[in-house]
Amino acid sequence: MDVLQAIMTRRSIRKFTGEVITEEQLDTLLRAGFQAPSAHNIQPWHFIVVRNKELLEKISDFHKYAKMLPSAGCGIIVCGDEEKQSNRGFLVEDCSAAIQNMLLAAHGIELGAVWCGLYDSGNLVEVMKDVLELPNNIIPIGMVVVGNKEKDMEQTNRYDDNKIHYDKW
Repeated sequence: MDVLQAIMTRRSIRKFTGEVITEEQLDTLLRAGFQAPSAHNIQPWHFIVVRNKELLEKISDFHKYAKMLPSAGCGIIVCGDEEKQSNRGFLVEDCSAAIQNMLLAAHGIELGAVWCGLYDSGNLVEVMKDVLELPNNIIPIGMVVVGNKEKDMEQTNRYDDNKIHYDKW
């Protein structure tokens, strides 16, 4: 799929067939995440692939926007390492770029995916750190819920002239 077509047609998918994604598909998504740009090329990310049904259920129990996780069959939690990137803003931006790459890659290989935020939303960071037994320096930033989609979503045009400013506000 052409990159502009992927950007213009990607949609958040929240309904999945339950069919497990293949190792090849997972490898494609992870490789896309690793290709993201990062401040000073530090690449502070770690990816936790969650496929265990009990763990998927547990995460969906505490994350109210991830109820679809068990039917997707796979969650990729993108975490940042504060020992590699001490600037929290850059850490979040770097991990977010990796998440966007994975979302576009999922769309490009005809999977469905949705970004479920973790950082900094209430107690989601602390609960996720506990559930995944993360070290203190590892911060969960976001989760890509991915799987085989039930159906395609219609393309939407989100372009808005009113939000474009040149040179000054």
